Amino acid sequence: MFVIDHKQMAKEKVNQIRKGRSAYAESANLVSLIKKELECENIKVYEDVTEFGCWFIPVREEQ
Repeated sequence: MFVIDHKQMAKEKVNQIRKGRSAYAESANLVSLIKKELECENIKVYEDVTEFGCWFIPVREEQ
């Protein structure tokens, strides 16, 4: 039986986003944790919310 640590999973997803890649989350709990982490680190994303889950797509800052 696997034990899934949602906090660790959220941090991994945020690391993906930080590297410029999109991340997907199905559960409301995981989506909430990712949003909190993104807000704390002031990372801007576009959220594509569907009935099945949420995509977090990084927003590039124009220079």
